[in-house]
Amino acid sequence: MILKNKKDMDHAFFGQPKGLAALVGTEFWERFSYYGMRAILLYYIVATVAKGGLGLSQTTGLSIMAIYGSLVYLASVVGGYISDRILGSRRTVLYGGILIMFGHIALSLPAGIVGLFASIAFITLGTGLLKPNISDMVGKLYKPEDLRRESAFTIFVFGINFGAFISPLVCGWISTSYNYHLGFSLAAFGMFFGLLFYYFGGNKTLGDDGDKPSDPLLAGEGKKALIRIVAGLIVFAIIVAIMAAMGALTIDNFVSLLSIIAIITPIIYFVIMLTSKKVTKEEHKKVLAYIPLFIGAMIFWGIEESGSSILASFAAEQTNNNLGWLHIDPSWYQSLNPLFIMLYTPLFVLLWSKLGKRQPRTPKKFAYGLFFAGLSFLLMVIPLVLFGTSALVNPLWLVGSWAIIEIGEMLISPIGLSVTTQLAPKAFGAQMLSMWFLSNAAGQAVNSQIARFYTKGNEIQYFGTIGLVAIVASIALLFCVKPILKLMDNVE
Repeated sequence: MILKNKKDMDHAFFGQPKGLAALVGTEFWERFSYYGMRAILLYYIVATVAKGGLGLSQTTGLSIMAIYGSLVYLASVVGGYISDRILGSRRTVLYGGILIMFGHIALSLPAGIVGLFASIAFITLGTGLLKPNISDMVGKLYKPEDLRRESAFTIFVFGINFGAFISPLVCGWISTSYNYHLGFSLAAFGMFFGLLFYYFGGNKTLGDDGDKPSDPLLAGEGKKALIRIVAGLIVFAIIVAIMAAMGALTIDNFVSLLSIIAIITPIIYFVIMLTSKKVTKEEHKKVLAYIPLFIGAMIFWGIEESGSSILASFAAEQTNNNLGWLHIDPSWYQSLNPLFIMLYTPLFVLLWSKLGKRQPRTPKKFAYGLFFAGLSFLLMVIPLVLFGTSALVNPLWLVGSWAIIEIGEMLISPIGLSVTTQLAPKAFGAQMLSMWFLSNAAGQAVNSQIARFYTKGNEIQYFGTIGLVAIVASIALLFCVKPILKLMDNVE
């Protein structure tokens, strides 16, 4: 008789290991805190000081929101490295959660611009440490042959979206009924509860998983890595100092500098992989196949992530939020993204199961996803043309836009993550996964620049131009399907 080990026998949480409950609880509260903060941040940035805000211009606020999201995904590359080579996932996630909590605390205090940028620094680094590594910890709960793995990630993703769905409703109502700082305080408490789940629940159920780095630094490697980091920081400091000396160190120019870094980083990664002697001829082709998919994902994320900036502004300024007895807080629209993901997920799982081998190949799914992203912006042109840019439009136009773009996300987000792992060169497995996060970072970095064209009276041109660019990109990607599939070889 073969005895199963303790992990195999653990079915205490909906048939899953107890450790999953701790990780789902942690991520629920982390997403609650992040999306609760994000739902009200733009309104805090642009509200006048008399109304409890910072009084910055809408153009600056939109750029800050976009680069904020970009930096979060850019930092995930650093978080993966620290976990794999230095701390291990257990401590990396814990330290990340603590930094996130301090970031929300900074916003909860009446510290003005200093509080805003302190929160961006803390939350960016903290989310970069926590986000990629907690997902990795879910996978480590199971052996490769354990059939519960897929359902575990389904539960995990549902927890993420449920937290993201609730938080805008709660934090938005608190900030409107009382003040912004109290709304940010609620986000801080959310992360605090997440840390309690992680620390006490994890100590009881996670064992020693992730206690040590999976690929610890060898002798001498730590010194080399430190030298590179210090050199990079010195170069960045010199650039900032030169900007200050020239009188060009404004918030908008600083955002532009960060945008350039976020766009250049994936380009450098691609050059390194394509010129590396560690990459075989067949792997070289697969990296080339990944480039058009990366560009498509970058365009998609630039549109999808504008929900917390462009569409948030539209919700506050150009939407009729008073429907008889019902008053809709503009921040509540941020709940539409996770709501539609929760609604669509079982439908798409069923669709792909039914189609089986007849389902579209990955490049086609990307092209279709880009088409829906463009369509979601073109939909916003219709009420502006019909009623004018000064009229308050029915909220259903915004609901429809989110409903459409989330179809695109279902075609790109999970598919992209999967194909990234399949096209990765053996020597760059972990770094290739970081590339997927960098597509989001680069997309939002571009968005931080083009968001400046979203001004009063220019809404039709803005939505129409970007919508058409996405649709043209989707058509171009369709024409590239055959050469991409040829380079992908046998990858499905």
